[in-house]
Amino acid sequence: MNLQPTTFTLSPQLKVCGLTKPDQIQELIAMSVDFLGFIFYEKSPRYVLNHLSLEEISAIEHRGKVGVFVNEETDVILKIVQQAGLHFVQLHGDESNDYIIELKQKLNPEVGIIKVIRVGNDASENKNKITQAFTSNLQPVTYYLFDTDSKAFGGTGEQFDWNILNEFEIPLPYFLSGGISEDNIRNIETLQQQPLALDINSKFETEPGSKNIERIKKFKNLFQ
Repeated sequence: MNLQPTTFTLSPQLKVCGLTKPDQIQELIAMSVDFLGFIFYEKSPRYVLNHLSLEEISAIEHRGKVGVFVNEETDVILKIVQQAGLHFVQLHGDESNDYIIELKQKLNPEVGIIKVIRVGNDASENKNKITQAFTSNLQPVTYYLFDTDSKAFGGTGEQFDWNILNEFEIPLPYFLSGGISEDNIRNIETLQQQPLALDINSKFETEPGSKNIERIKKFKNLFQ
């Protein structure tokens, strides 16, 4: 595994998603990870409420707590955001423009929305999907997140073709996800618009929901 230092014009922030263990969460906070991702999708093997209560998540002192939701009812999201003290809602499903507008109107104005664009293997479909997202006037969206498409809605450990992002002028800061690791990280240099943050998950686990903290630490040090 190549852990040689690399150089970037911008130093991306780091989001670690799929968290379930309090001790690991505290270690990530200690190393100044920027975003902590909690999955509120019951079909996910990293479904956080199988491990932590909303009150326990609320007690975590961090300014970048992200709740990941998939085609969830807005009222359910609002309840979880409030009780868990979340700072961002990540929409990982097929949420429509009207849905996002309605959700934003109901949310506390300080809570941001991260809209995921799932990129698959069909180049034409990907271009249409991205074009539609960028032209649908999603004013309430704070950030985009590009991830590899899958029936499981993420956590595949597979990388999509990042080159497609160079075909667009991305109108918002974005997170890059999908199989990011030490082995492909230098490919970020080929992106014309650098990501605001890298989103890592399954590549840095010993099992679903259990993170390899030492590996994450070494990965984060690549950008120091």
